[in-house]
Amino acid sequence: MRHGSIPGTHGRVRPLTLLGDPVLRGACEDVTDFGPQLAELVEDMFATMYAAEGVGLAANQVGVGLRVFVYDCPDDDDVRHVGHVVNPRLVEADGVVLRGPEGCLSLPGLEAGTERYDHAVVEGRTVTGEPVTVHGTGWFARCLQHECDHLDGGVYADRLTGWRRRRLLRQVARAAWSD
Repeated sequence: MRHGSIPGTHGRVRPLTLLGDPVLRGACEDVTDFGPQLAELVEDMFATMYAAEGVGLAANQVGVGLRVFVYDCPDDDDVRHVGHVVNPRLVEADGVVLRGPEGCLSLPGLEAGTERYDHAVVEGRTVTGEPVTVHGTGWFARCLQHECDHLDGGVYADRLTGWRRRRLLRQVARAAWSD
């Protein structure tokens, strides 16, 4: 997902994977090695997310087919949430369905009104393997659902229907980054 810029981490910025790359469409594999390579990936993902002015980034968006995402995202009360989840599972997505603007670092420059629940809970692990549960409301709930979709091979465009979907697909076809 895309938002404002916050300076930040010590990782290296990796190239973003754009829509059309097969790694975005396959389900990511569970992480089994919680060692230094995973820690480096998470640092690189934060650096890449900040450089691209995003609020969330999934590992497959930097070409790595592992179930990992990072986030630095406010909720609707402007409370900032910063963290990462390894092997996340979306265990709750409920509440009110809201249509709101949604963009994606893998579809640069585009956005569309996308329906998401206003409450989400994700369970997973930290980079060191400790259990973690992340609760999100509002914009942050949207971010959690968006990143979990990525790890299952989805993008927000898949959730669109009708004229919103047709319009976005036309924009993708015309985008400079699209093949």
